[in-house]
Amino acid sequence: MTGTLMADPLIRLRDVTKVYGSGATQFQALKGVDLDIKAGDFVAVMGPSGSGKSTTMNILGCLDVPSAGEFLFRGHHIERLDRDQRALLRRRYLGFVFQGFNLLSRTSALENVELPLLYRGDDKRARREAAMGALEKVGLDRWWDHTPAELSGGQQQRVAIARAIVTSPDVLLADEPTGNLDSERSVEIMELLTDLNRTNGITVLMVTHEPDMAAFARTVVHFKDGLVERIEARHRQGQAVEA
Repeated sequence: MTGTLMADPLIRLRDVTKVYGSGATQFQALKGVDLDIKAGDFVAVMGPSGSGKSTTMNILGCLDVPSAGEFLFRGHHIERLDRDQRALLRRRYLGFVFQGFNLLSRTSALENVELPLLYRGDDKRARREAAMGALEKVGLDRWWDHTPAELSGGQQQRVAIARAIVTSPDVLLADEPTGNLDSERSVEIMELLTDLNRTNGITVLMVTHEPDMAAFARTVVHFKDGLVERIEARHRQGQAVEA
C-alpha cells in the first residue's frame, strides 16, 4: 500500500472540462484535460493565447473549479470542496508568484513576506522568523527593511517568491514570473526557482511564453485548443524527449 501511495502523482487531472457562459455565448475553455504532476517536478506550461493553459493553472491553484472531471491533490478530490475548503488548501499547500510582483508599495520587504502568515494567524515573532528565513533563501535578508520602490525589478520578484514560499508550500505556481524582467534578471529568477525546486523539494508549476525560460523545467506541457497537445520530459536543460 505504501509503495502504491508513493507512486501516485501529487496532482492528477482526469477529463477536466471548463465551460464559461451559456447558450450562444458559451465557450469551452478546456475540453477534457488529462495531466499527472509528480511531487518535486518542475513543470513549464506553454501554449498560445486561448489554449487553456491559464484556465488549467487557475484550477490547479484552486482559484477556479472544473465544470466536469476529476482534480485530485494528494489523492483527495478537490472538485468536491467548497469555497472555504479550497481557500484553506491554498493557504496551507500552495504559493503564488505573479508577473506583476503584487507587493504592497508602502511596506518593507519583510512585511510583504509576512502577509500570508498574518492571514494565517501566526504570532508576530513566528512571522518575523519565518519571513527572515524566506528572504535569506532568496538572497535578500540584508534588504529586509527596503520598500519595493527601493528595490530593482529582480529584487521585487525575489521578495514575491519569498512571500510565496514563507508558508512552506508543497506547490509553487508561477504565472509568467519573468515577464516584467530583462534577460539577465530573468535567468537569475529561473535559477532561483530551480534551486528552490531542487534544494527544498517544492513542486514548481510555471506558465511561460518563453522557450528559454521553459528550458529550465524538467517537464514541459504544451496546450492547444483546450487540450494537452504533448508533454516533453527534459533530462537536462535544453534536451527534451516527447512523453
